[in-house]
Amino acid sequence: MRALVAGRVGEPAEVLRLESRPVPTPEAGQALIRVKATPIHASDLHVLRGRYGFSPEFPTVGGHMECVGRVEALGPETEGLKIGERVVAVAVPAVPGPRVAGTWQEYLVADAQRLLPVPDDLSDTSACQLAVNPLTALLLVTRELDVQPGEWLLQTAAGSTVGRLVIQLAGHLGIRTMNVVRRRAAVEEIKALGGDEVICTEDEDLLRRVAELAGPAGVHKATDCVAGDVGAQVSQALAPGGEVVVYGALSTHRQTAPAALTIPLQARSLIYETKAVRGFWLNRWFGAAPPADALRALSEVRGLVIEDVLSIPQGRPFPLERFTEAISSAEAPAHGAKPLFVFDDDRGRDGDSR
Repeated sequence: MRALVAGRVGEPAEVLRLESRPVPTPEAGQALIRVKATPIHASDLHVLRGRYGFSPEFPTVGGHMECVGRVEALGPETEGLKIGERVVAVAVPAVPGPRVAGTWQEYLVADAQRLLPVPDDLSDTSACQLAVNPLTALLLVTRELDVQPGEWLLQTAAGSTVGRLVIQLAGHLGIRTMNVVRRRAAVEEIKALGGDEVICTEDEDLLRRVAELAGPAGVHKATDCVAGDVGAQVSQALAPGGEVVVYGALSTHRQTAPAALTIPLQARSLIYETKAVRGFWLNRWFGAAPPADALRALSEVRGLVIEDVLSIPQGRPFPLERFTEAISSAEAPAHGAKPLFVFDDDRGRDGDSR
């Protein structure tokens, strides 16, 4: 089989090589999956750069997040799956937890408890992206913060993939959203998506606008994917007793020094207003959640996508041979559709995202 392998830590385009490897054999409780499509997430690339929260053993097959494919073979004593079944493989390594196979290869072995059956009429684009961004949005809103209908939810990076999914989910659940964006050009787009209010930091003061919109009751719950000064302002903008969950640090996207990854919080705000700032990382959630609970959450996400509550934009398919072009597309300032590696019988041509 073909596999995209990084021999060492470094820039993905420099350290990745297309290799031929033996097809793996599933052991007890495992299944062999023939991969159909797998996305290229920014976090996949940061893992290879050594900038992420875990580091695999090198050499490593790239793609440490998710894919969709079909069950090709079952290991001994593997129950609940059948040959030919279409499944999403959750390749997010649990922290702490065992190693998980990378998805940028034609076949991979996965534990049965990491596989979610999906219907054939769900597009490859939607299916291969179920396990990271939509799940993160669901967990942030309903588990981490337990936002109730009618409550305000303040979120940064509203134009990101997770931010857009949060808006869709909030609309479905009757939650009101205040959405922070960097550019004025993004305001109307976020409103059209269903965002109740949009705050543009290009020409608006975040603290003042939150106070104006929320009134005396204030905002008590927020998510932040930016960190830095914007993350600090979100904390300041919350009402006493408020809570912000930080799940990303886009403001320090290119930083490698740990000292640069900061949120300059005000001690007075934390002490006298008893505000809370805490983190969320999907890998650590998988490390703490019982497998049955994780599958239940993924099943809930699957239902929301099938019912069109959550919409995942179409991806841009690339064959594995064009990995340098795909990586460049993933990191372009406005790359548009998310690049996907696709594996079709006709190997030399772009795949079909359906």
